[in-house]
Amino acid sequence: MSRPQRRTGPSLTQVASQAGVSIGTVSHVLNHPDRVRPATRERVLDAIEQLGFIPNSNASSLAGRENRTVGFVAIDIGNSLFVDMAQGAQLRAQREGLILQVGHSDNDEELQERHLDAFNSARVAGILLAPMQDPREAMARVRTLGTPVVVLNYDWTENDHCSVLIDNEKAGYLAVQHMLSRGHRHLAFVAGKDEYQPVRDRRRGVHRAVAEHGGVTLTEIHVEDLNAAGGVAAGERLLNLPAAVRPDGVIAVTDMLGMAIIQKVAAGGLNVPADLAVMGCDYNVNAWGGSVPLTSVRMHGESMGEAAVELLLEEIRGADHEHRRIVLEPSLVVRQSTGG
Repeated sequence: MSRPQRRTGPSLTQVASQAGVSIGTVSHVLNHPDRVRPATRERVLDAIEQLGFIPNSNASSLAGRENRTVGFVAIDIGNSLFVDMAQGAQLRAQREGLILQVGHSDNDEELQERHLDAFNSARVAGILLAPMQDPREAMARVRTLGTPVVVLNYDWTENDHCSVLIDNEKAGYLAVQHMLSRGHRHLAFVAGKDEYQPVRDRRRGVHRAVAEHGGVTLTEIHVEDLNAAGGVAAGERLLNLPAAVRPDGVIAVTDMLGMAIIQKVAAGGLNVPADLAVMGCDYNVNAWGGSVPLTSVRMHGESMGEAAVELLLEEIRGADHEHRRIVLEPSLVVRQSTGG
């Protein structure tokens, strides 16, 4: 059976790009021109004429917000960071009389696309997207209908949407500073899946902090799994190292890795933190149930979710909305696993 053909003419996104405005502004020009400043309105109308754009009634209806549902597609609800984002987003959406619906893509890009398509088909008022990898194609799928999108926890340099993220490079930097403040000078960084931007950024922060301090060594331990299975494998490697060359401080790129490392090395006879200090970097409460409370870096997920909905509301309402990038600062939470 043949698939229906997509509209091949200019999209709302192309008009917005040509005019240098947001998609919400283009929608207002089409539906509520009185809300747009004359100079801005003229730019949009010129872009429409130059591109030969034909308005899509489904897309332009978003300006009136007939659908009061906001979709949130998160890569991994098993990580409490994304749950925190959803809670913050829901709190802000409720104050506006909006309903938040969550789609869990379970680290599966194909499932992520299916959730986005479902929200698009439902003509939601807007979408929050929390990916782990470059969401360019996913964004294109959504914006063909002019649906406003805000990206969470992923840094995108192009100014064609709003985004809210944590400074993940600083998270790695803070982790090293904390270990150094505890007197540790032989550090290990346990990570993997470098195609994930948060992992890359935390790694960059770790290396930057180490480079700024003399007399510090860093060992990288690569794992295939960023969850507990990877932590068990990393813990086994640490146990097999002679005591003379074993790191005295371990920074795990995720809390689940950190928790599993603690369990494995403790079962092998090491004391945490006396023999080996361990910490995580993503503030995942699901990893805090072990016998040794885990030091981590607070990611302020609820604040991310609230800010994302606020940006989405601005674009839905906004006659002259300009895309913004909000970067939140991480903070250290010290617990027993590093001597807190």
